Formats: sequence, C-alpha cells, structure tokens
Amino acid sequence: MDIVQEVLQKQKKDLEKYKPITVEKHLEVTVDVGHLMATDPNYFDDDSFKKDQEQYLMDLTRDNTQLLINAVWELPTEREEEAVVAKMPAPKTALPRARKLPVPKPLTKWEEIAKAKGIKKRVRDKKVYDEVLDKWVPTYGYQRFKAEKEKDWVLEVPQNADPNKDMFQEKRDLRIDRIAKNEIARMRNIARVKKIQTPRTGFLGPDAASARELVTAANVAKASTASVGKFQEKLTNEKQARGIGVKELMPGLKRKRAPITLPGEKKRNLEIVNKVLNKKPLIDVEKAISLQKAEARAERDNADQEGGPKKKKKQQGKKAAKKGGAFGRKKPKGGQGKRVAGKRSVGGRKRR
Repeated sequence: MDIVQEVLQKQKKDLEKYKPITVEKHLEVTVDVGHLMATDPNYFDDDSFKKDQEQYLMDLTRDNTQLLINAVWELPTEREEEAVVAKMPAPKTALPRARKLPVPKPLTKWEEIAKAKGIKKRVRDKKVYDEVLDKWVPTYGYQRFKAEKEKDWVLEVPQNADPNKDMFQEKRDLRIDRIAKNEIARMRNIARVKKIQTPRTGFLGPDAASARELVTAANVAKASTASVGKFQEKLTNEKQARGIGVKELMPGLKRKRAPITLPGEKKRNLEIVNKVLNKKPLIDVEKAISLQKAEARAERDNADQEGGPKKKKKQQGKKAAKKGGAFGRKKPKGGQGKRVAGKRSVGGRKRR
C-alpha cells in the first residue's frame, strides 16, 4: 500500500506541473482561426504586473494560446499523405497592410502590339539543327555566337561595294548597333513604367529619328553655345521650332513663370512710380566717397611727379640728416673743468 500511495503522490505532483486545458475568463476572448490570432478584451491587472512582470505575462500568454489551440482542435480534419490536417477557415479580421497593393506590371510596346494582333509567344527549342555545319547548335547564348563564327568563315562582297571593305567589321558594327537599339528600347520602357521624363533627342540616329526630332536636335545644338545661339549663323532652309523657347529645348528643362504675389507686385509698382516721380537723382554715398578718395590719391601722385629734382634733393637731405649729416652733428664736448696756462680756453662751460 505504501508503494501505491507513493506512485499516486508522484503522479499527482507531475499533474500539478501542467495546467488544465480549460481556461475561464470574465469576458470571452475573440479568436480568429484564419489568422491564428486571439484578442483578449479583459482587464489588465496592474498590481500583478508590478509584482512579477515575467510571470504575469507568461500566464496571460499561456491562457490565450490555450484558447487558440482549443479552437484549432475543433476544426474539421482531413488526411493528406498519411497526415491529419485541419481545414483553416477564411480570416475574419481585416488587417492593415504595411504597403500598398501591388500594381500589375504595365505592358511594353511589343506586348501591346502582340495582344492587339493576337500574337502568342512560342517556346523556342534549346537546340536546332544547322545544315551547313551538319550538327545541332544552341538556339541562343554564347555557344550560338561560336557556331555563327564557325559558319561565316567567309563572306561575299557585293558588286557595288568597295572591294577593300572589311565585311566582317561591317557585320560586327551592325550587330553592335542592333544591341544598342534594343538597349535603348529597354531603357525607354523602364522610364515609361517609372514615369521618368527622358530627353527628346540624343538617343536615335538620323536613320530612325523623325523630322520633328531632327529640328529639335538642331535647335538644341545651336543654343548650346556661350551666347545661347545669338551669334550662330543660319543654315540654308533652316526651320525654327515655333513657340518653343531655348530653355524648353534643353533636355530636362522647362521654363516656368514666377508665381505672382500681391506683396511682390505692389513692391514692383512702387519702385516704378518712385523712379518716374522722383526728380532728384539717387546718390550712392559710398560710391561718392570712394571716387573722392581715388581723385585725391591721383592728385598726390601727380604732385610727387611734378616736384622734380629740388624735392628729391630735399628728401635726400632729410635722409642724410637722419643718418648724421650736416645738420646732424653731435654737440662739442666741454673742457670738463680743466685749464691750461697760457692758452685760451675754447670749449667748456663758463663759471659763474
């Protein structure tokens, strides 16, 4: 009997570790199984939260999670490949989106034409049989370029062409132009999707550009000088873009009028009236002072030049006096109180 009681007590202690699956709340918790979300409208106990924050949050989370799991177990089930799964219902709560709804990608020009004409895209084979090389070659990729190079080891020169012209170089140039044209079309499609304004000229050559684009390009080139095309010579039969200013012809620039405001218009009108009615000329004091100083400086310079050699000699005399010249001798020393018999004293101080 003691062993049985010990086992029962041990089992009881183990059961105490786990809480029951039934949870009681004052207010019913809203469970949205479609989003696997539970909303608890019950009162938040501040006193219990302040006593032990972690324990209170753990208990609250455990109870709400248990209610959500109970709702999931009540859903109808089905078997999928040796596994029992629950059929999730549609979500009830409308959650706000972090970003806007995705916009369908706009069609390119070729896709619009293909849709209008009913052209469907065909899936190309990865390899095709080439009768000239007598083998299977890739349809696209760098291996295709190698096959074309091996195939076109010799090219025919047309009768009207220059016999010294490099046909291989011409073929390479055409291929480079075709790649550049496709790249321009791709970049324009991207700019059109992102609603970015692209320059009207500078992309197409004379073979593909329209007459209007050529006129615009000529006007832009003419106005691209330091004088904005003022001194440019006119060509014969040159057409001007009517109603378009030079600034509007520049790629990416548009001329805008300054916004008219009531204070600005009033100030401008007052300035015009003052200029018309004010008979006294406006005097710039600072400018007048600077002019007076400049005139005085010029007069002094002219006087120095007109002084001639006399003034120079006088200036030299002053310099010599400073250095100890004729007017800069030292005073003679006295006899220092000594007399010589039979000789008249010349220097020295007189006794009183």
